[in-house]
Amino acid sequence: MSKTAMIWGAGGGIGRALVSKLRDEGWRVLAMSRQTTGLKDLTPHLFEADVAYPGSVEWAVARASQKVDQVDLWIYAAGDIAASKVAEISADSWQRILDANLVGAYLATHFSLPLLARDGHMIFLGAVSERLRLPRLSAYASAKAGLEAFVEVLGKEERKRTITLVRPAAVDTRLWDKVPFKLPSGAMSPDEAATRILAAYHDRYRGVLDL
Repeated sequence: MSKTAMIWGAGGGIGRALVSKLRDEGWRVLAMSRQTTGLKDLTPHLFEADVAYPGSVEWAVARASQKVDQVDLWIYAAGDIAASKVAEISADSWQRILDANLVGAYLATHFSLPLLARDGHMIFLGAVSERLRLPRLSAYASAKAGLEAFVEVLGKEERKRTITLVRPAAVDTRLWDKVPFKLPSGAMSPDEAATRILAAYHDRYRGVLDL
């Protein structure tokens, strides 16, 4: 019987690449996304969930649990970014970035844990923190720093499971359209990032992994 993966943020560049690669490897893939438009060609198992709202996340997981008995690989690849000075960023924009990168990670984890296999693997997408602390990235940098602390604690609580924080370098996704920075030369493609993330699963890598 094929294994089951649950991908949060399946509509993003890396999320979509993960769904595609896992499907090609014969996995049953549960795609969790705020909008599922354009994902039907990748997997029939689509679930809409806005990670900013507990009820939306809980409902999506409940629907997924009606389709599968357990999840073997769980990946949180949702995220958002905004570039604005602290003096200028609105409270709504600040909260949106924290919701996508940190609060949503907690909600998705909280409601998914009962469905995760006892030896399941959870992977969270962070970012290389020392490259984040730039002017106008206060919300994003704070959210990713909080995510690192959250994942570290989770790993101590769920010792029978494999918990991994993957910190990719620059990846050529649409997030770069939201910031006034030039995409670094040599940036990974979403496919390359997905390949390296899945290698961490196959290696049963535990802890923090910089790509």
